[in-house]
Amino acid sequence: MTKNTNDSLTSSRPRVLSGMRPTGRLHLGNYMGALYNWVQLQRQYDCYFFIADLHALTTDYADPTALRQSIRDVALDFLAAGLDPEVCTVFIQSHVPQHAELFTLFSMFTPLPWLERVPTYKDQQEQLREKDLNTYGFLGYPLLQAADILLYQPDYVPVGQDQVAHVELTREVARRFNALYCSQPTPAIEKAREDHSDKEILTAELSANAVVTGILPEPKVLLTPSPKLPGLDGRKMSKSYGNTLMLAEPEADLRAKLKTMVTDPARIRRTDPGNPDICPVFDLHKVFSTEETQQKVREGCTTAGIGCIECKGWVADAIVREIAPIQERRRALEADPGQVDAILWDGSARARHRAIQTLQHVRQAIGLE
Repeated sequence: MTKNTNDSLTSSRPRVLSGMRPTGRLHLGNYMGALYNWVQLQRQYDCYFFIADLHALTTDYADPTALRQSIRDVALDFLAAGLDPEVCTVFIQSHVPQHAELFTLFSMFTPLPWLERVPTYKDQQEQLREKDLNTYGFLGYPLLQAADILLYQPDYVPVGQDQVAHVELTREVARRFNALYCSQPTPAIEKAREDHSDKEILTAELSANAVVTGILPEPKVLLTPSPKLPGLDGRKMSKSYGNTLMLAEPEADLRAKLKTMVTDPARIRRTDPGNPDICPVFDLHKVFSTEETQQKVREGCTTAGIGCIECKGWVADAIVREIAPIQERRRALEADPGQVDAILWDGSARARHRAIQTLQHVRQAIGLE
């Protein structure tokens, strides 16, 4: 049974929109940083969750050979983790062409400095030096992200603290669109236009004095818990670091990997007491283990009552308990590929239905219809 395409248009629940780039199977950092929260949100909000395949091309345009399988893997992990197509909309970004059209329209009026100041722009160029990222697509990916969001006119965008800047850019784009095309010009804007001053026009458009009755509401940030989840080397869990524990990791492999994880560097011998507060393994305990187990670990570590191997075994037990049901659901979905195809097809159709409504209003405001 699939949801009627009109359901999400008439929902009285506040709307939420978020997406994830398809980089292959998801790791525990992806799960706890976003997907776990999405599963909780879908019962409270009218949720749209998408696989951002166009965003994948902004950095991997030169070799898209694995893209199709990566999209499939992310879809399987989404559904196995608990996203329910009966209560939320799960879709593929490129299957809704309105994303690309709205991105193009936004690019006509978005000042270049807005894109260049996005914190992750220079950070990613530094981290991905082996790739040529001097492209319009990479520079413009925050604007594509703004189009992704505003196309569905969401009330909230769930993000961690480090992503708030992206949502703020989206709010600025919505504000400028509304000021340009959906408002009565204030005297300040009229004078700036007469003087042909782009800088003054922009300032006037964004000022508190502008009277805006826009069609693109500014979404609010919905800060979601994003627990510290270190990788095997103690750094942030990331595929680029090769330090991940995968959501679909076989139990034997997971336990073997955890045995190699770094611990408190001061605890050299088994008889040395440790400090859980600086141990990456204990960070995993804080996310996956019960309070009782955490207390047992803290006491055993600080008194040298337990060794690191025993501590790692306990956290492995906790992680396996968390992901075993997910892996079971994933295997069932892999055995029925037609079901996954139908879910993505239906979700993309519902997303297009919503996107067409927004884009029609945008085109009318700009004067294209």
